[in-house]
Amino acid sequence: MAAVRGLRLIAVALRAVTLWPGGRLLAASRGPRALRELSSSSPEAGEGQIHLTDSCVQRLLEITEGSEFLRLEVEGGGCSGFQYKFSLDTVINPDDRVFEQGGARVVVDSDSLAFVKGAHVDFSQELIRSSFQVLNNPQAQQGCSCGSSFSVKL
Repeated sequence: MAAVRGLRLIAVALRAVTLWPGGRLLAASRGPRALRELSSSSPEAGEGQIHLTDSCVQRLLEITEGSEFLRLEVEGGGCSGFQYKFSLDTVINPDDRVFEQGGARVVVDSDSLAFVKGAHVDFSQELIRSSFQVLNNPQAQQGCSCGSSFSVKL
């Protein structure tokens, strides 16, 4: 069963940066900065949860309009095997899990959730880039030096 699951995980494909119409850039990366301003998407921090930082919530409230939300996906690719993909979306599929905090929503499909459960979604604004990123992912064994890809614990 584990071998089949591993093959299924490798069969998915990834993009590190996504451009949204209107020039809004959503990028996947992890910088060397420490995790800050953590807050949970629910009072009880369960293993199957995604946690949103205050900066993530604030940025989503600034860039989303109407029914838009941030979609987080994990796809195969990158130098470590898997990478995160962020995009703005308006369609919630039957296998999606919705994590909401302060009016901001992050949606993760059930396949991707297996790779990011327990992680924190943050918005980082630095001199050279601004991006959404996944921090402290308990499902990741290691990542590449740029932080946009990771390998999973088997």
